[in-house]
Amino acid sequence: MRRRTTGLIGTLGSLALAGTLVACGSSSSDTAAPLGNAVDGSDVKHPEWSKYTFTIGDNGGDGSQELAKITGVFDNAPYKVKFARFTYGPPLVQAAASGDIDLGSVGDVPPITGAAKEYGFKVVAVNRSLTPTQSNENIIVPKGSTLKSLKDLKGKKIAVPQGSSAHGLALNALKSVGLTPKDVKLVFLDPAAGATAFNTGKVDAWSIWNPQSAIAVKNGARILAKGLPPIDQTSSYYVASGTSLKDKTKRAALTDVLQRLAHEFAWAIKHEDKYAEAIAKEEGIPLDDAKASLKAFETRVTPVEKADIAAEQKLADAFLDAGQITKKVDVKSITDNLLPAGYDSSKLKVTS
Repeated sequence: MRRRTTGLIGTLGSLALAGTLVACGSSSSDTAAPLGNAVDGSDVKHPEWSKYTFTIGDNGGDGSQELAKITGVFDNAPYKVKFARFTYGPPLVQAAASGDIDLGSVGDVPPITGAAKEYGFKVVAVNRSLTPTQSNENIIVPKGSTLKSLKDLKGKKIAVPQGSSAHGLALNALKSVGLTPKDVKLVFLDPAAGATAFNTGKVDAWSIWNPQSAIAVKNGARILAKGLPPIDQTSSYYVASGTSLKDKTKRAALTDVLQRLAHEFAWAIKHEDKYAEAIAKEEGIPLDDAKASLKAFETRVTPVEKADIAAEQKLADAFLDAGQITKKVDVKSITDNLLPAGYDSSKLKVTS
């Protein structure tokens, strides 16, 4: 994220909500929706949930809304769901804190920057990459760039969405070769503005995720550093509204929402053509571009583990040391697992 005031971030979040709150529609087809009855959520079983409408934050077009329509995973839910589109994580975290959304997935950094600003939200689950050797984000340079290594970034301009996972990648990548943010010029731009700056030569490098990274590489850009351990995580995190979690009945219903989302993505991994179509539609990109970055989207949902908290704490401390946040963050204190121990969406049975 860039040097923006909290007010501006809030404005971005509000615009996203105003423009993209769309009720999840039932799958309308001559054939039965593949997950229409995959989860038992009848009104008879949970009549007390019927009063709820949950808003799910969609971080950059991950396919969740389209997949909900295709699979019918919420068709028999005793509550209603809506989706709100965000272009990246920090505004989504703020929306969760304010209660404008109930649940959403973000990269590894937005929970840290949100906690540093004392937003009221919790980290409730993890999205783990099914292909952890595949980077979901990279530091890229334009076609024809003379930059060959991370050390060559000294004195150069790097486009970064401030407070995002790509921001964390940039900090750790620089640190890995003995550089600090003071040795480069971090240009804080949202993904759309970053793409313009990168394509017009106004920056020397861009730290960004897929599909933007994959599309740029397809068009001639080169990867200078991949977003892989030890300089980056391949996991992302579900965050939820603190208010929703405090209500015992609403919390139980929200757990059901999360499990249904996990189920639709488990189905999508087994039906990659449909998954790519969903991403292409939501991102507004060609189908081939969606297919090129599909593996980076394929994840399994699990509870937050001690190793995740440790990795996030290390990243939070790095942000504090680099002066990118001004308050120490205790990651354990913002963690509140929604899922039962041992839950793993990759083990769900998907038959259709």
